[in-house]
Amino acid sequence: MAVPSLTSVTPSSGPTSGGDILRLAGTGFAARVAVRLGGLHAEVLSVREEAGTTYVEVRTTPHEASTVDVELHNLSAVGSPVPGEAAVLSGAYRYLRPHVAREADLTRLVRTLLRELKRQVVANVSASVSVDYDNTVADGLNVIAMASLPSVVLSGPALRESRRYSTNVLREDVVQGPSGAELVRRRPAYTVDLAFTLTVASERTAELFNLMAAVATFLNRNRWLSMARDAEAASRGTVRWEMDADGEVRTQLASRDDVRAFTWGLVVRGFDVDEGLPLDIGKAVAATHLGTDSLSGGTS
Repeated sequence: MAVPSLTSVTPSSGPTSGGDILRLAGTGFAARVAVRLGGLHAEVLSVREEAGTTYVEVRTTPHEASTVDVELHNLSAVGSPVPGEAAVLSGAYRYLRPHVAREADLTRLVRTLLRELKRQVVANVSASVSVDYDNTVADGLNVIAMASLPSVVLSGPALRESRRYSTNVLREDVVQGPSGAELVRRRPAYTVDLAFTLTVASERTAELFNLMAAVATFLNRNRWLSMARDAEAASRGTVRWEMDADGEVRTQLASRDDVRAFTWGLVVRGFDVDEGLPLDIGKAVAATHLGTDSLSGGTS
């Protein structure tokens, strides 16, 4: 038997709890092999050969969060390691502590909007202004009871159909399959506009007008709302959405509680609620041309 050679480990990372299925590819493997991850034995599920490459599938064992070596040993017919027939890929697999839940992009977008309102509006008007968030679209004077005065309250979002940014174009991504590069086709993403309402209140008319001017400056200055594409991977850059005032400002300068208030809408355009559901996986990229005329449905 030739000396084994490990060429790849897929995927390259998985949970510390174990149970992940890894595919090891290489040459010179025996019919029976043993695999270790970070010195711990992994359960070998299958060994098969395809087009001159041998694939071994194993199930990972629990391990602390770290990057580990992947070792493969050829075994004899009686199950003992064959001397000199081993291969190692250093640092080929990374155990990661999984997140219980991934923060949704919509949650991060709302937090980004609140942070900018606090920095650009609140901080420039009054140190006592508070920023609260309510996830329902409510009448302005019913919402302001949540906050101390003066207050800036963000309500919403309401989802509207986005005709400016939605698309019916089929999305195609290149993925690495067992036989090489393949195309995966996805339906168009469901794209919407997010409509928010700002409710601003104060006990003093002059302060309310100052807040109105600050909000107008904020909406005129910030034509785009930007945030990191991935909160945990700064190298992926940023993503941004167009942001506009929505409708006219509405004021109420007299109420039984002697509270002055105004409401103003803003809309964030072109937010993808999902990234497009997968349809199927095509054949090798070099031998396949996928058109968009076979797509049925989608947003308009």
